[in-house]
Amino acid sequence: MNGSAIRNGPPRRTVLVGGIGVRSAFGPGLAALLDGVLAGRPAFVPVDRFSTVGHRTDRAAVAPEPARLADQLVSVLAEAGALRHRPDGAPAGAPSGTPEELLLALHGDRRAGPVAAEVAERTGLRPRVYTGACVAAATAVADAAALIASGRRERVLVAAGYLVEPDTFAAFDAGRALAGDGAVRPFSLGRQGMLLGDAVVAVVLESVPSLHRRGGRNPLARIAGWARTGDAHHVCRPHPAGTGLARAVRDALARAGARPDAIGYVNANGAGSKLGDLAEAAALRTLFPSGTPPVSSTKSVHGHALEASALLELAVTVGVLQAGLLPVNAGWQHPDPDCPLDLVLDQPRPATPGLALTLNSAFGGANTALLVAAA
Repeated sequence: MNGSAIRNGPPRRTVLVGGIGVRSAFGPGLAALLDGVLAGRPAFVPVDRFSTVGHRTDRAAVAPEPARLADQLVSVLAEAGALRHRPDGAPAGAPSGTPEELLLALHGDRRAGPVAAEVAERTGLRPRVYTGACVAAATAVADAAALIASGRRERVLVAAGYLVEPDTFAAFDAGRALAGDGAVRPFSLGRQGMLLGDAVVAVVLESVPSLHRRGGRNPLARIAGWARTGDAHHVCRPHPAGTGLARAVRDALARAGARPDAIGYVNANGAGSKLGDLAEAAALRTLFPSGTPPVSSTKSVHGHALEASALLELAVTVGVLQAGLLPVNAGWQHPDPDCPLDLVLDQPRPATPGLALTLNSAFGGANTALLVAAA
């Protein structure tokens, strides 16, 4: 799964998205998330689960009454079709006869271990935990896809969870990363930064035989390509030319056996930071010198869910392909001459992209690119 392996061409086995479970600030389920995203309706509200006194903003995309993270992770795994159910309806472990692996992306603090242990006890799955930085879930997806494409696994579960809590809120506020005006404005002149958001997501990735053994349901989408790179440029700032992100997209395209002009939509990382958006725009201009495909960042409505962001945005991208509508880049006010992108503005844009690209970047120069195709 290093750079040279990525360039060896398309995967030997097809990687399908067989199920998705979601909890977001828009409510339970992919339909609720997609409705909010396509409406361009930001879910940012005043935070009332802890005090925000003294902070630059009091806003985040939070659910009204969040359950415990472990409870929500078990729920989304069940919703995605990854767990059996007891007669009383409670989830009770993986379906029999199917070798399962759970890759679990969690915020890298002292709570990650206990949450993972509780999920393991309640589901019978032994999770491999991914922590640290905002590409954790996309890294897990890349690993899962590689396991399936190579024939080492038939079915892999990827789950991720982050619920807005006071420690990270305070840390990002102290670093002046949060938008003081309470809005996320990706690629817009006047953007002030990011806002945090709740997200708990599970995605079932599997081979064609695995899907058929489970009853032959139609897959939701196909993971056509994946890649990850590192800038090694600065501890926080991305490379200003977006070189690492552009390389990740090229590697993902090479794995998919596709050309850049096959990409019909980009769900950008677009966190609303001044330097991050500039670097991403530079990468996209390098990849598409004649003009970018339609671009939007759905963080503008559901917020940044840190380690869970990439999985939430993968779920959104799958929903976009099914709906045939490209979501609005919400919060936009004025054009930034250094971000000359084909942004989806005002209302969703009808389209049926052959490939959709979802991008994520993190502190330390980490970048991931996932290419998603309609099933």
